[in-house]
Amino acid sequence: MQTPFPPSTVLGYPRIGPHRELKKALESHWDGTIGADELAKTARELREQTWLRLRDLGLGAVPSNTFSYYDQVLDTAVLLGAVPARYRALPPGDAYFAMARGTQGVAPLRMTKWFDTNYHYIVPEIDATSPFRLDAAKVLDEVREARELGIETRPVIVGPVTFLSLAQAAPGGPAGFAPLDRLGDVVAVYAELLAALHAEGVSWVQLDEPILVTDLDAAVLAGVRAAYTRLGDRTARPRLLVAAPFGELGEALPVLASTAIDAVGLDLVRGRVPADLGLLAGKTVVAGVVSGRDIWRTHLGSAAATLRAVRAQIEHVVVATSCSLQHVPYDLALEDGLDDELRERLAFAEQKVAEIVSLADAPARAPQGAPETSAPARGVTERSEGAPQGAPVTADSAGGKAVPTARSPYAVRAAAQAAHLRLPALPVTTIGSFPQTPELRAARTGLVGGSLPAADYDRRVRAEIERAIRLQERLGVDVLVHGEPERNDMVQFFAERLDGFAVTKHGWVQSYGSRCTRPPILHGEVKRPAPMTVELAAYAQSLTDKPVKGMLTGPVTITAWSFVRRDVPLGDLLDQVGAAIRDEVADLEAAGIGIIQVDEPALRELLPLRRAEQAEYLAWAVGAYRVATSGAADRTQIHTHLCYSNAAEVLDAIDALDADVTTIESARSHGTILGVSGLPDFARGLGPGVYDIHSPRVPGVEEVEKLIAAALAVLPADRVWVNPDCGLKTRTYPQVEAALTHVVRAAARQRLRLAAA
Repeated sequence: MQTPFPPSTVLGYPRIGPHRELKKALESHWDGTIGADELAKTARELREQTWLRLRDLGLGAVPSNTFSYYDQVLDTAVLLGAVPARYRALPPGDAYFAMARGTQGVAPLRMTKWFDTNYHYIVPEIDATSPFRLDAAKVLDEVREARELGIETRPVIVGPVTFLSLAQAAPGGPAGFAPLDRLGDVVAVYAELLAALHAEGVSWVQLDEPILVTDLDAAVLAGVRAAYTRLGDRTARPRLLVAAPFGELGEALPVLASTAIDAVGLDLVRGRVPADLGLLAGKTVVAGVVSGRDIWRTHLGSAAATLRAVRAQIEHVVVATSCSLQHVPYDLALEDGLDDELRERLAFAEQKVAEIVSLADAPARAPQGAPETSAPARGVTERSEGAPQGAPVTADSAGGKAVPTARSPYAVRAAAQAAHLRLPALPVTTIGSFPQTPELRAARTGLVGGSLPAADYDRRVRAEIERAIRLQERLGVDVLVHGEPERNDMVQFFAERLDGFAVTKHGWVQSYGSRCTRPPILHGEVKRPAPMTVELAAYAQSLTDKPVKGMLTGPVTITAWSFVRRDVPLGDLLDQVGAAIRDEVADLEAAGIGIIQVDEPALRELLPLRRAEQAEYLAWAVGAYRVATSGAADRTQIHTHLCYSNAAEVLDAIDALDADVTTIESARSHGTILGVSGLPDFARGLGPGVYDIHSPRVPGVEEVEKLIAAALAVLPADRVWVNPDCGLKTRTYPQVEAALTHVVRAAARQRLRLAAA
């Protein structure tokens, strides 16, 4: 007899450890401090802690294979044997990290954002002849580990349609080939996997298919039907849950309903109860009524009402998260510095599990014939419907509906800036941050902990700024940065200085690999009480005759990389933050800073997954950026930066930002942006990255020269800038010095060629 799905579950869980244990172990392994065995021991302890904790919290069904050393998409590539040939000669463990980070001898695979989240995944590389071969060791080992603890788990795997949709065609392949052309071959390997899991005694398997909530054409929908008909029709298999987070299934729902899969996971936080839900009658519906994307407490009454609407049409309903909880911090109990009123509105991963268990228990607690209630259980408290999540937005709000000031046409500005800045052809710059050394991190810890006086900390920061300035001068960089030694994070730094935000001590969320952030909480009205960056920017400029960029984070990115209140329209929040940044731009100008960079790496990230909703968002985003920057004088050069986010898809919006110079990731994606049809018409300065900073490898001079030449082949020389893909904070000073030396030499060689021509 097949096992029915228990009444409660989560689609995934954080894996970095409550105190970033995995991050520390990974980085110690990469620098040679600990071996593979010690890393594996830490990983196993984290997995076991997660399974035991979820069981102890009362969760009905516990997932496995949600752990990863780096990324679940990369894990799936290894599972399927989809390892490009250039990595196969390496030992398996080395090959895995080489695909993620690269080595001096081989570049890594491309990296980009996971749908509309700030999580990054490694992009698989598939060609027409890529061999697929099942390697189920990781999935099976985790099932067995949990079983040793007395816990039966449900393996979670990226589904075949999503995996291939997110993959890219290998360079040099046949024209017109798309990875989805290999769907039949990949599904055959998934079938082998299901057979292996069935033989292992696994009852349920979860296949994540978030691609199904995007706009799909008829051919892709036909592929979905064929894939799940083939997998569902197998007799010797576990029961199949296909989960579709991040939106509404739409046209994919009847396709899944027509197959023999056993359960469908619906995101009922971002989506509504489908009008055609009845098509899933006879299947289990895993109802995602608790958000896996934010840290706001669930209104249990509303969630219970949604569950009633689902149960009116579906017999077996499971209470779950809308998506994996990997996008939220571990435990609110670790935070001891939050305002009590704000704290009452929050729920981290552990608290969300308690909400799920409470909602799943509610029908059993209700008397026979009585309506379901949302009475809290296991410490979960209820809030009144419609309770505000922050201060009201007033008529004189710092943002409101601020109207951007019109700047002069770009040609006028470019002439004023050329006369003022006197930069060479192909100017070399960096994106902003320089390495955050262990000594600098220790100093910041001492300042926060009270063991290092503020004056001593300020002296260390200023010494680090001078170190960065002198290095750039010595190497021959044209437009300098102060290196951002005072900043813990490009968003948190500003959140700590703006009204309306709160920050956590332990609210870490994985961004990629070992990189973690603590997203601030935007809960009130955003205002700038005082200048935030002016003093140190002016100090840096006082050290050199070369221009030093003022470095700011843009309103879209500050908003996107925070947990934001839900009772105010997104456009209003963006305008509030934009107005605060506008005031900072004005003060930097007044302090004599002639170049100001307002970064927007999240511009593409927040783009809605359905095309019908994208225009409104882009109008908000572009408007907020121009609120922040359009008050600048003509001779002040405004830069922006985007990285690792498929920026080619929003090139028109980038152009509409009206920044004078846009620097953009390109090295890691092998110059994809240079092949976009509209790029030659890009009307302003553009710096396609020539140095992938998320890899420890140092590019050679010839490699960088080729990347600059590729940009010059499609862009006018007077518009091309030379820069890394992103900031340098994760690298070491020896790596940075070697790489920037090569970048400056390559730019100099290309200048000579331009002069000769």
